[in-house]
Amino acid sequence: MPGKRIMLDVLEGKAISPPPLWMMRQAGRYLPEYRETRKRAGSFLDLCYDPDLAVEVTLQPIERFGFDASILFSDILVVPNALGREVRFEEGQGPILKPIVAAEIAALNGETFHVNLEPVYETVRRLRAKLPDETTLIGFCGAPWTVATYMIAGHGTPDQAPARFFAYREPEAFARLLKVLADHSAAYLIRQIEAGADVVQIFDSWSGVLDEASFDAFCVGPVAEIVRQVKAVHPNAPVIGFPKGAGERYRDYREKTGITGLGLDWTVPLSMAKELQSEGAVQGNLDPLRLVAGGKALADGVDAILRTLGAGPLIFNLGHGITPETPVAHVEAMVKMVRSHR
Repeated sequence: MPGKRIMLDVLEGKAISPPPLWMMRQAGRYLPEYRETRKRAGSFLDLCYDPDLAVEVTLQPIERFGFDASILFSDILVVPNALGREVRFEEGQGPILKPIVAAEIAALNGETFHVNLEPVYETVRRLRAKLPDETTLIGFCGAPWTVATYMIAGHGTPDQAPARFFAYREPEAFARLLKVLADHSAAYLIRQIEAGADVVQIFDSWSGVLDEASFDAFCVGPVAEIVRQVKAVHPNAPVIGFPKGAGERYRDYREKTGITGLGLDWTVPLSMAKELQSEGAVQGNLDPLRLVAGGKALADGVDAILRTLGAGPLIFNLGHGITPETPVAHVEAMVKMVRSHR
């Protein structure tokens, strides 16, 4: 029964001890079983779009560690791909897209959007059927700003200068792109919830590169629109927002967007996290490199988070995705530390 899914209790504002635990990118290259499945898949996108293999890799960390939540295995760039933009992943380079120009935005094709994403919805349906009853299933999308940065530059960049420049030089075209992405991302999340996702998360990995006005216009506004559309159809569905690098702007991000839970990166001071927790559930925020280092660095990081935030509504997580070089034994140690907390 959903009532046994303790992550949902936390998102309602309850304090659970020990707190629910999962990791961003928990199905990934640090796991030997993932690497074996990835070899069989062919390309990374083939893995995302093959329900058999996507279910297999999504379940791997649940079977190994017994996390309290499972996050759909996919990628934020399936949304532009489903809108007709070519996306591929090159080893050692990451995602490669044909950079979009202003004149091409009107041609983004939403007619076959859900048809193109049907394999993802099928993966969600199968996951909900296969996961233990007590495991929360998380769906997700990328925030419009972060997805747009890849569409404009054609690849990842250190400070997303191409997207920032595009937004300043072509403000009307950029606003249209954000609207297209917000509308289709909302529809994508709604379908994931209908397929069985208990919670959805919006990843804004590049929110930290923006100035104050741009943050409100490019990050807060589009995410608020996604939340509004999702809540109009599924008013009780929790939404977690993760504006990585938002700094002081975390303080009003939740209020302005209407999200339920607030994902915190590892740079957020725990004193500030404690204040944010007084307004609702927080998620995070262990430095992923503490997990790579293990030993005292890991123990100190886990202990500090649990001592400061463990008495309130907390979902224990990393402050960003787990890195490929992380030893599996360190993940096992972290799980034991969190689970033994009272």
